Amino acid sequence: MSGLHVAILGATGMVGQELLDILVERQFPIKNLTLLSSARSAGSRVLVGGKEYAVQEVSAQAFQGVDLAFFAAGGQVSQEWVKPAVEAGAVVIDNTSAFRLRDDVPLIVPEINGEEFLQHQGIISNPNCSTIIMAIVLKPILERAGIRRIVVSTYQAVSGAGGRGMDELRRQTEDYVAGRELEASILPVAGEKKHYPIAFNAIPQIDVFDEDGYTKEEWKMVRETQKLFKDPQLRISPTTIRIPVMRSHSESINIETISPLSPEECRALLRQAPGVKVIDDVEVQEYPMPLFTSGQDPVFVGRIRRDPTVENGLNLWVVGDQIRKGAALNAVQIAEHGLQIGAFSKR
Repeated sequence: MSGLHVAILGATGMVGQELLDILVERQFPIKNLTLLSSARSAGSRVLVGGKEYAVQEVSAQAFQGVDLAFFAAGGQVSQEWVKPAVEAGAVVIDNTSAFRLRDDVPLIVPEINGEEFLQHQGIISNPNCSTIIMAIVLKPILERAGIRRIVVSTYQAVSGAGGRGMDELRRQTEDYVAGRELEASILPVAGEKKHYPIAFNAIPQIDVFDEDGYTKEEWKMVRETQKLFKDPQLRISPTTIRIPVMRSHSESINIETISPLSPEECRALLRQAPGVKVIDDVEVQEYPMPLFTSGQDPVFVGRIRRDPTVENGLNLWVVGDQIRKGAALNAVQIAEHGLQIGAFSKR
């Protein structure tokens, strides 16, 4: 196959733009490229690899002849357009939460379960960004020592709330320095009645509250991780927090392993793990930070140390660019895996 007809729904958004950049960077074989959006953004022009493309309004007809469609325009949009895309013959890699927990939809991180690509029925889901960043580090530990329990606190960048979240942090920072009142309209949830400033603040709510006082973001981390690891009984206790960082999510992860695993063994194990980079030398103050991991592909881990309060306890500090590995890069890697196993040539 010389190349695929690729479509991107949500091409003008943050993840859509990152998808385009990564497809060019990684020289993904594209024969034809169709950029799609809502009526509001249709007609705009986007530069991709030195060539200008017009963005079309999404329609059923737009998916005719498409081999691969990346969806990055929100859950409601995915639910509306996935059926026309699949019926037209496209494989849809969806970046929203719309289909992640459906039994008939593979939820894939290629370094963890890429073999599940062939189980799809037209739709493949990209996990939540925080789930990917955590799971890719825990996978080799799980295989070596087993995991009894996970306690995770996330410190998530405002870009997780889209470009509007980033704009609000910039504006509030300028207002704070100028001594003006901080006005908030986006965080923690744009559609909610109450909003809080994010500049010089930390907001312990991401997405709306759901059962047992946990947010939907927190339940995503629980249920998606259980699905990825095929263990519905895996115990995970999450707290997700928005902080005034532009890009890259951070996670403090405490785990109890079933078999003993020393910090030294854990570092050696993770140095061999695909998609993971260890930065962990406290004697010279080296550890991952969002400022220095933004725009990079690996998930970074450091501060690996024993938890002396429980048997077989470890603490880890994990940082990853949630727009790349947490969204666009993972989606492209799923597609690359499909190419490697010849999945598209069989369609």
